[in-house]
Amino acid sequence: MTGALIRYRVMAYVVGCLLVVLVCVGVPLKYLGDNDTVVTWTGIPHGWLYMALIITAFDLGRRARWGWGRLILIALAGTVPFLSFVAEHYATRDVRAKLAAFPEFADQASLPPEAATVHATGKPSEPQVVPSTESGSD
Repeated sequence: MTGALIRYRVMAYVVGCLLVVLVCVGVPLKYLGDNDTVVTWTGIPHGWLYMALIITAFDLGRRARWGWGRLILIALAGTVPFLSFVAEHYATRDVRAKLAAFPEFADQASLPPEAATVHATGKPSEPQVVPSTESGSD
């Protein structure tokens, strides 16, 4: 489990750095300075490494019992400059909370199904109690 987290974190940082360089340096140089060298040397690796980020995010999400919504948001975060760093922070916080709740699974392949209810606070989510609309005095 911790290996999957490390792989995801490394890929999120690498993809995020390449995207920041591509957007903040490469694109202005290409359109304002007619020099597409930075776009070529960062855009192509960013595209290939983004696919690796998707794979590592899916692997980590499967092991951490994330829902599809969270996986899609993490995948989209790799396409917006600086957002992959934010997504990595929250993903790491969530996985560490789940590992704190289930420390015996740190060296296992994945967390137990109960881990899906543990959120970044480290506590299982409380089931929602819906108040009854029926009155007892008729």
